[in-house]
Amino acid sequence: MAKSLLIISRQSPWSGPGAREALDIVLAGGAFDLPIGLLFLDDGVLQLAAGQNAKALQQKDLSANLQALPMFGVEELFYCADSASVRGLSNRSLEEAQPLGAEQITALIDRYDQVITL
Repeated sequence: MAKSLLIISRQSPWSGPGAREALDIVLAGGAFDLPIGLLFLDDGVLQLAAGQNAKALQQKDLSANLQALPMFGVEELFYCADSASVRGLSNRSLEEAQPLGAEQITALIDRYDQVITL
């Protein structure tokens, strides 16, 4: 039986390669039917904000990768509600992901066999 994997993405979509690398790992794991989840934490929640203009920052848009996750069987998407609140994001402004509090995040991490933080 395949071990489950949780990817924790902590970087904003424009601060470096970490956000893209996290999504690439999740997509690859999903392609191989690995039980995989993705948690957006700290500045990583900014990846979920709607209406981003990546071209203005001369960056590649990550929204297509996020939208492709269900096609790869990745449906375990979560974000830290506190991180979103601190950054002025409301539940309505975020993509399809489940908000979690601190205790729920701890329980989520414990549920997975392997955890990678980027």
